Amino acid sequence: MNPTFFKKWLVFLALALLAVTGFAKDTAGPSQVALADLPKEAQTTLKLIKQGGPFPYDKDGVVFGNYESRLPKQKRGYYHEYTVKTPRARNRGVRRIIAGADPQASGEYYYTEDHYESFRRIKE
Repeated sequence: MNPTFFKKWLVFLALALLAVTGFAKDTAGPSQVALADLPKEAQTTLKLIKQGGPFPYDKDGVVFGNYESRLPKQKRGYYHEYTVKTPRARNRGVRRIIAGADPQASGEYYYTEDHYESFRRIKE
């Protein structure tokens, strides 16, 4: 077997394995979720965001840093986070809605139910 062909085949195989196992970066961005499929608490939070409050938590509306780059890259200050109440949680819980640009009017909203580990864009 030709050594050059063998090396190219190994590189191809390694890249294919990385892609299949999830090590390759996902460039498609967050998946989508219909507003109607979100928990009622998330639907309520989105309504509050669009009307400008009042919000039940002091930290609602603070800048979300997107440090893990799980959302599309933007300048600092572009994203803001809002708490989605978690039934029976004694603290803010793990659910949030992240709003892009002007939170009241942008139409760019992401939902996380696992404290920023994954996001789904809200489709209204």
